[in-house]
Amino acid sequence: MAAQRKPNLVLFLPDQQRADTIACYGGAKVHAPNLNKLASESVVFERAYVTHPVCTPSRSSLMTGMWPHINGCTRNSVPLDRRFRVFPELMEDRDYRAAYIGKWHLGEEGPTGRGFDEWVSTDDHGDYTNFLISQSITPDKQNGRFSELAISNLPIELSRPKFLEQHACEFIEKHQRDPFILVVGFVEPHSPYNGPLNDEHPLDQIGLDATATRPESEDIPLRYRLMREWQQAEAVLDRERLPTQLFFGVTPEEYRSIKQRYLGLVTLVDQSIGAVLACLERFGLTENTIVVHTSDHGDSLGAHHLFGKETMFEEATCVPLLVRLPGQRASKTVPHPVSHIDFVPTLLDLLGQPNHLQCAGKSLLPLITEEASERENVFLEWAPNRTKVKKGTKLARRRLVKRALEESTRTIVTPNGWKLCLRDKDLNELYNQKDDPLEMRNLYADRQYASVISHLADEIHRWQESANDKLKV
Repeated sequence: MAAQRKPNLVLFLPDQQRADTIACYGGAKVHAPNLNKLASESVVFERAYVTHPVCTPSRSSLMTGMWPHINGCTRNSVPLDRRFRVFPELMEDRDYRAAYIGKWHLGEEGPTGRGFDEWVSTDDHGDYTNFLISQSITPDKQNGRFSELAISNLPIELSRPKFLEQHACEFIEKHQRDPFILVVGFVEPHSPYNGPLNDEHPLDQIGLDATATRPESEDIPLRYRLMREWQQAEAVLDRERLPTQLFFGVTPEEYRSIKQRYLGLVTLVDQSIGAVLACLERFGLTENTIVVHTSDHGDSLGAHHLFGKETMFEEATCVPLLVRLPGQRASKTVPHPVSHIDFVPTLLDLLGQPNHLQCAGKSLLPLITEEASERENVFLEWAPNRTKVKKGTKLARRRLVKRALEESTRTIVTPNGWKLCLRDKDLNELYNQKDDPLEMRNLYADRQYASVISHLADEIHRWQESANDKLKV
């Protein structure tokens, strides 16, 4: 009887989770037993790339199957236009109950009425705020809301992951007999790098990225160097204001402390993921539920002496992507690059639904089922997004600083290991990821690679034409 039921879908979507926080991606020392077990039973996409390495644009692709330059969500906090349908609205099958629990970040109206029947909000004026007030927690902001720092100092039982876990399990119990779609959008492990499990990982076992302990490269875009300078200046100020809760670092010791607390947040999310998966098991739904895990972007965590996202480096653009099919017991890996532009078509295909004309990509299901082994180029984009600059910076003249802050990027990642970043207003980059996986040697100015650059640039321009992208790079 169970085999005749339509499959459920549970999507875990943490914010800012790097790929190497799961053992199968090299994060063997990270305490994430539930994600590690999920990965051991999933198709693991070893090189999954976001469409645009910042929250709102990336999420717009994850929900619509569209490029940010088409749906208009090219920077943070831009509401997704109602003309564009989100994933459950693209389904022909209307039997599914759909809930979005957690961070939306595509407009204050939220996902309700856009294919989702329910939304439990973690926005600073939503359900989670009301929950904390009901627990006699006093808002620390004058407008009656809670700062991120205040939330990060709460005990586990009042944390956001625990709150989302409880609502997710309530939804599963309520709709255990219906086909359902459940998105659990965690805010963590996004900064501030602080939470109830700060000391979960021994400090002496925290490994830093190799580029975090090597001299700072100057052969990178000016915008990246401006980001780095601003973050380092902020780190000095934070050291005086918040010595135990740094957002950025300067020294390897600070990098290690920040990463320790970031990994504690990964563990916090992992515990709640484990609770939701246990809930599926409790109601006998494991064998009938597709489970997907990914993130909207990564976090540099000191790599290249940077923090956060907003760059085309691997640490910011490469994310976990796990897909567990009903009844799956063993892991399979897809080693070549794939794109989040194919995320919605894949979800539709997994649920037996046809792809929608709105979607720019195509289903990855043939790779999952090994019916195809096509290795295709992956493309990423960047649009200006309010980069902060140190007051009185001496890195460049004001005109060049302003120009760099307004840069747009188009990037290609190839299956054979090349990455080319073309910009309209800043330095271009070329990396050979096979010889230089840490992306430490920008080969763009090396004449011996002129033919490689020409070929890859042609590929970018062909993609732009097919994607109706008017940017001149």
